[in-house]
Amino acid sequence: MAFARHPADATLLEVGLGGRFDATNVIDRPAATVLTPISLDHQRFLGNTVGEIAFEKAGILKPGVAAVVGPQPDHAAAVIAKRAGEVGATLYRHGSDWRAEPSAGGLRYEGKRWRLDLPAPSLLGRHQFDNAGAAIAALESLPQFELDAAALAKGLRHIEWPARLQHLTHGPLVSLLKPGSELWLDGGHNQAGGEVLALQAAQWRDQPLHLVFGMLSSHDAEGFLRALAPYAQSLGTVAIPGEAASRTAEDSAAAGRAAGFDAKVFASVHDATAAAARQPAPSRILVCGSLYLAGHVLRENG
Repeated sequence: MAFARHPADATLLEVGLGGRFDATNVIDRPAATVLTPISLDHQRFLGNTVGEIAFEKAGILKPGVAAVVGPQPDHAAAVIAKRAGEVGATLYRHGSDWRAEPSAGGLRYEGKRWRLDLPAPSLLGRHQFDNAGAAIAALESLPQFELDAAALAKGLRHIEWPARLQHLTHGPLVSLLKPGSELWLDGGHNQAGGEVLALQAAQWRDQPLHLVFGMLSSHDAEGFLRALAPYAQSLGTVAIPGEAASRTAEDSAAAGRAAGFDAKVFASVHDATAAAARQPAPSRILVCGSLYLAGHVLRENG
């Protein structure tokens, strides 16, 4: 209804949960569909294996419509390919049909029609090259909607995505920090989210890393934290304020200990951040584990 009232050159509809039963399926012939990397998430609703979840996600594939597929675990890729064959969707797969890699100048994209040298995405993290590549591949699959390289470059330089490795530079929490310390925020909340954060943490060897963590009870806290354990010196856990479905700080701390942390429980993000900021050397503090927690931090620290 909103887009009917406000026509756009291109409308992007993000699936809410899963795909097969999602309300976005009221669009029976989209211009293209996109599947980014699939990981364990929302198991209560989508299934307990990556393959089961991929089956739900592949519910957005449509007959005769190009399906851009980002990097996938083997089980997910097989399920997606099977579903594409059943419905007659045309797959446009990472690695075989398109790729996006870091280059000396930023990002190198190679697809079936385009060879492009572009700036790196403005968001941190190696995974953002794959995300940018999926977006470019979606455009490449739409010959009726051309954007030139200058427009693509401008888009990559000006990506804004709150709570995706967002560097917070002002506000009450930042005021707790020692000179030279940094506060970062990320809303990733599944095992894959922890793994991509760990890839970035591996690059952050110039300062000690301390985590402030909260998560919903429906997500795997131990799986998320295990990837980060080799790179962080401490873990402070909190409950997400105002969220009935939040894990308790004690429950998150138990998951952190199982993942290899000496976790400590705190009453609030403020208290956990203050404790991490009291370390003798300048450090990097990362608040992570939930978009709900990230939303709370952005409201309180705005």
